[in-house]
Amino acid sequence: MSPRISPVRAAAGVAALCGLLAGCAGTNASESGPGGSDNRFISGNGNATEFKPGSRKSIQDVSGEGLDGKPLKLADLRGKVIVVNFWASWCAPCRGEAPSLEQVHAENKAKGVEFLGVNFKDAKENAKAYERKFKVTYPSLYDGDGRVTLAFREVPPSAIPSTLVLDRQGRVAVRVIGATTYSKLGPLVAKVLAEK
Repeated sequence: MSPRISPVRAAAGVAALCGLLAGCAGTNASESGPGGSDNRFISGNGNATEFKPGSRKSIQDVSGEGLDGKPLKLADLRGKVIVVNFWASWCAPCRGEAPSLEQVHAENKAKGVEFLGVNFKDAKENAKAYERKFKVTYPSLYDGDGRVTLAFREVPPSAIPSTLVLDRQGRVAVRVIGATTYSKLGPLVAKVLAEK
């Protein structure tokens, strides 16, 4: 993030984050979150939006602490196709898509695709238990206060779960709002991977 952010961009970023946070007070979670509420996510329809190379927004300076306590920087993965998944342990659709994400990750890692989770508004111990339960092998940034998610304001995820596919230049090539599946995500990742 630039140290100088215009008031309009800052307001847009705050509005996007507020929309995401307000949406997390939405519908249909099946397990209670840390506050005892079980209604904390927007359900997206899982449709994907693909962005042509000339209209892609770059994601800059995303960093933080992983669930394992180690520092993580998105910039360290530049040059690879990166799948960024926004999730929370309290989100039922996140649990539903977890096996698909892990399968796409396992099949594409050797091809130069990296996965990075962003654990949003969650209790760290619950998030770690989720990763163990679903055998998640890729790292996740811990975003307990929503600041990491704000760095994605140019192409906000808008729901939990959401998935972004970044091209090798760190630009958003695909955005999926809502849960995804193996049969949907696999071909999207392959398409971005095939770009030269």
